[in-house]
Amino acid sequence: MEAEKWGRRIRAYRKLKGYTQESFSKELGVSVSIIGEIERGNRLPTGDLLNRIGSTLNISLEELSPNE
Repeated sequence: MEAEKWGRRIRAYRKLKGYTQESFSKELGVSVSIIGEIERGNRLPTGDLLNRIGSTLNISLEELSPNE
């Protein structure tokens, strides 16, 4: 359940900022399949990856967090 919430928010912000899964994964240095798994809620991102996602999307982890 928690992974799904993170995934939906990451997907929404990624699209809002104009990234495709492919361009986003290249920017983060991870595979497209990892981004897909996170966005589908099958995988929770690590703390390090969350920091990189926030930095890449230019948003704080508080904004990204589904626990607002």
